[in-house]
Amino acid sequence: MASAAESFTPLLLISSLLIASWFCATEAKSTVPVVQGLSWTFYQSSCPKVESIIRKQLEKVFKKEIGQAAGLLRLHFHDCFVQGCDGSVLLDGSASGPSEQDAPPNLTLRARAFEIIDDLRERVHKECGRVVSCSDILAIAARDSVYLSGGPDYDVPLGRRDGLNFATRNATLDNLPPPFANADTILSSLAAKTFDPTDVVALSGGHTIGISHCSSFTDRLYPTQDPTMDKTFANNLKGICPASDSNSTTVLDIRSPNNFDNKYYVDLMNRQGLFTSDQDLYTNKKTRVIVTSFAANQSLFFEKFVVAMIKMSQLSVLTGKQGEIRSSCSVRNSGSSYLESVVEEGFKALSELI
Repeated sequence: MASAAESFTPLLLISSLLIASWFCATEAKSTVPVVQGLSWTFYQSSCPKVESIIRKQLEKVFKKEIGQAAGLLRLHFHDCFVQGCDGSVLLDGSASGPSEQDAPPNLTLRARAFEIIDDLRERVHKECGRVVSCSDILAIAARDSVYLSGGPDYDVPLGRRDGLNFATRNATLDNLPPPFANADTILSSLAAKTFDPTDVVALSGGHTIGISHCSSFTDRLYPTQDPTMDKTFANNLKGICPASDSNSTTVLDIRSPNNFDNKYYVDLMNRQGLFTSDQDLYTNKKTRVIVTSFAANQSLFFEKFVVAMIKMSQLSVLTGKQGEIRSSCSVRNSGSSYLESVVEEGFKALSELI
């Protein structure tokens, strides 16, 4: 029979994690301003159960497929960074052109992640009617992906509207730094979106869960090995990706690939970051001390990650009467068109000139 001390230890650990998670959420709320049109209690009257519906369903999904947590988190990142958190990455292509999904950085987004979002949309709309946007559902799902993988829990400001058009291929390429980008490139790119170096390093910690195709990192293995990569780590990767055009996959974080924790930063300190964009965060003097601090203090990482995520989730959001609430996340509502959105934008620009 377990002693009282042995029984108490797990309870103490769980309590500590809950307190740390609560602190992250409280600190973030007081630190990050909420964009006009969004609110911490946006659906309190119109769909009070929206977050519980999403979390309960994702608990079931992740119990069978924990890898989908990373897929949903990545989907949210790729939505927000391009033209704001408007659910445009969820749109299929149309006569007006190819979708964001067809751009090179998005070709490896998980098909199952799109299916999960539309399933969540169907469940939420069945409960509340068409009042919750796909972009809000994606933001909540990304948060729950973090939490249900072992990361911090936090509130998400809601009230986003869904975009009427998707970004061009060039806009997608310009706004999603590739895995071969160095730290200076990433810092410069995200500074334009008001992220500071701490935000950048914290958001990169999303790579503590998930997988990557060989094509995203074999430039570090062939024709010669990147000297910043640990030799044993490199040899193991060569076994998975025996040629530069290999199409296998491997985990992003070799220490705890399915747990949202700070082990990603420990990987970087041991020269075991998978991408150049990962490892260079430790090589670069501007970000090295931040990586080290997160590797040593998981609570600090969680705190800064939550702040950065709430900032990211509000990038160029549509609110009020802008955009729409899609009845299907992959297509615009009947009557909505890319042309209409372009005309509206043109009139707005014209009025500002007059």
